[in-house]
Amino acid sequence: MNIPLYYSWRNVWARKVTTLLTALGMALVVFVFASVLMLSEGLRQTLVATGSPDNVMVIRQGSETEVQSNIDRAEAALIESLPEIPYAGTGQKQVSSEALVLMVLDKRQDHKRSNVIIRGLSDAGIALRPQARLMAGRWFRAGASEIVAGIRVAEGFAGAGIGESLHFGLRDWQVVGVFDAGSTGFSSEIWSDVEQLMQAFRRNTYSAVLFRLPGESAFEAMKQRLEGDPRISVEAQRETRFYAEQSEQLATFLAILGVVLSSVFSLGAMIGALITLYGAVASRTREIGTLRALGFEPRSILTAFLLESLLVGMAGGVIGLGFAAGLQFITISTMNWQSFSELAFSFVLTPRIALQALLIAVLMGLLGGLLPALKAARMNVIEALRSA
Repeated sequence: MNIPLYYSWRNVWARKVTTLLTALGMALVVFVFASVLMLSEGLRQTLVATGSPDNVMVIRQGSETEVQSNIDRAEAALIESLPEIPYAGTGQKQVSSEALVLMVLDKRQDHKRSNVIIRGLSDAGIALRPQARLMAGRWFRAGASEIVAGIRVAEGFAGAGIGESLHFGLRDWQVVGVFDAGSTGFSSEIWSDVEQLMQAFRRNTYSAVLFRLPGESAFEAMKQRLEGDPRISVEAQRETRFYAEQSEQLATFLAILGVVLSSVFSLGAMIGALITLYGAVASRTREIGTLRALGFEPRSILTAFLLESLLVGMAGGVIGLGFAAGLQFITISTMNWQSFSELAFSFVLTPRIALQALLIAVLMGLLGGLLPALKAARMNVIEALRSA
C-alpha cells in the first residue's frame, strides 16, 4: 500500500517552527544563488542591449575596448568613404567617428570618485543609437563646449545634472541635456561633440568608427574588405557582439562566485534539514512501526519522508526566490573591468534562473532528507512498536 500524500503534508505542518527554520535556511541559499545569477544576467543584458545588430563597430586591430583603440583621421576617412554605408533621410551618411575619454567624477551621495566614460560623437552617432531618448533639455551643439549626460550619470554624479557644469580638458562644459538609453551602458555615459572633445584633450586619433549596415547579409563582405585593406589595421564586429564580449569576464566571475557561495551555504541548509528530519523520525518511531504493521511497505515510508523533505525544500525555494525577485527594483553600480568605468545596471530574473533556483531547493530537500528517510524505512517493526 502507498501512504497518502496528505500524510506528508500534515506532518510538515505539525512541526511549524522547525519546518519554518529549515525552510528559511534553504531560502537563504536560494536567495544568494538567484541574486548572484540575476546580477550576472543584468550585467550581460545591459551590455548586450547597448549595441544594435544593425551597427558595425570598427576598432584598432588587437584592441579589446574602445578605450585601448586608436584610429587616425586618415584611417577613419577611408572607413567613412565606404560606398556601401547608407545615407539617412537627411542626406547624412550613417557613420560616426568617435573618441572616448575616461574622467574621474565625484558622486553626489558620498563624494567618492569613480571613472565615467565621456564619448565624443557626431549627430550621426546619436542617430545610430535610437535607444537614447532626450529626457530634458536639448542635444549638444557641434562646435560648442556642451555635454549631455546619461540619466544614471546625471542622478549619481555631482555637476552632471542639467544646468550644471563639469570641468575637464582645461575648460568648463555646460550640461545642456539629460538622456535615457534604457537599460544600456549608454545611460552611464556623457556625450559631447567629438571634435571639441579631441581638441580639449589634444588628441589626433579617434577611438572607434561606428556605421550602419546596408543590409543583414552585407556584414561578412564588409568585414573582410576592412580587415583585408593594407592601408588600415582594424577589426570589425557587430555592435551587439562587441558589447557582449565586454560583459563576459565580469559575468563569468559573478556566476562562479554564486556557485561557490551557494555550495557553502547549501551544506548548512542540508545539515539543518537532516537534523530536523532525524528528529521527526525519532519522535514518530511508534507511528512508523504502526504504519509497517498496517502493511505499508518500506518503500512507501521512504517516499513519504522524502516527500516531507521535498515540501520543505520547495517552500524554502519559493521564499528565497520571492525575496530575490524584489531585487529587480534595485539599480546598482560597479566597475566595468574592460573599460574601467562605472556601469549602472539592475538585477534581472529570467525563467531560466528561477528554474535553476527551484531545482537547487529541491535538490537540497532530497539530499537533506535521504538519510532520515532511509532510517525510517529500515526501522524494525517490533522494536518500533515497543518504543516509548
